[in-house]
Amino acid sequence: MASTYTPLGVELQATGENAGTWGTKTNTNLSIIEQISGGYTTQAVTDGSDTVLSVSDGSTGATLAHRVIEFTGSLTASRNVTIPLDVQNFYILKNATSGSQNVVFKYTSGTGTSATVPNGKTVIAYAKADDGTNPNITTQEFGGDVVDDTSPQLGGNLDTNSFMIDFDDAHGIRDENGAEQLIFETTGSAVNHIDVTNAATGSGPQIGAVGDDSNVSLLLNPKGTGHIEVKGATNPGTIQLNCENNSHGIKLTSPAHSSSQSYQLKFPTNNCTAGTFLKVDSITGSGTTAVGQLSFDSSPATTGKAIAMAIVFG
Repeated sequence: MASTYTPLGVELQATGENAGTWGTKTNTNLSIIEQISGGYTTQAVTDGSDTVLSVSDGSTGATLAHRVIEFTGSLTASRNVTIPLDVQNFYILKNATSGSQNVVFKYTSGTGTSATVPNGKTVIAYAKADDGTNPNITTQEFGGDVVDDTSPQLGGNLDTNSFMIDFDDAHGIRDENGAEQLIFETTGSAVNHIDVTNAATGSGPQIGAVGDDSNVSLLLNPKGTGHIEVKGATNPGTIQLNCENNSHGIKLTSPAHSSSQSYQLKFPTNNCTAGTFLKVDSITGSGTTAVGQLSFDSSPATTGKAIAMAIVFG
């Protein structure tokens, strides 16, 4: 009785066969088994045709009889790499081709599932040989990009490792309910940006305008009829206008909560000139609808009461 061979090329010697060469053949079988269990090889993949992997009965070196296969070559389109219908094994497959194309690892025929290996990625492929006509190959990718996972989750803090996080225009951070929380708008050839700095005990965190320009304003932009609101905490809402050295400044403060005051001071529309003063023309309404109308005047003693200007924040 003659020897037979497994789908991966291992020789099954019949009783009484191969007198004088039994040891050599056994050593070859052991080498084949070794490359199946942990062997590494490369396989060139080319444009124009599929790459057909075939068994090498009774000898080592067959690509399909290796555990790890790294695909090489330059591609301009996705290419197939095929194996015989009866091969049953699992593989670690790496797509190291250039050209940003997929390599599809599949059985030579049939409609069973195949293993798509994206460019630059590595997958584990299970060749099942579970059907004589339409066998299946299933895959598990590892070491892929986040883009390959449609719902990625962190198991710990994200460390950018001195790199940036890039946002597309009108995209940013959402809360756990999917609602927008922080959205970034882009400007072509932008040179200025916002800098946020935390602080140690005794100091407040800082938001600043920085960039390539020497003089940069920080813009606050309410929507529609909204306004900029400075909230109170232990003290009423206050804005401090510092000197250029930030060593002292003037505070603009809202009335205390106990006064129950909510009103508005409007600046005059006429231009202020040297020698003029700011005065209160009128106060209309009361409570939350009170509005004080201001104007400039050069003779406060006869035409109205001059005020030390206080901008009020309710």
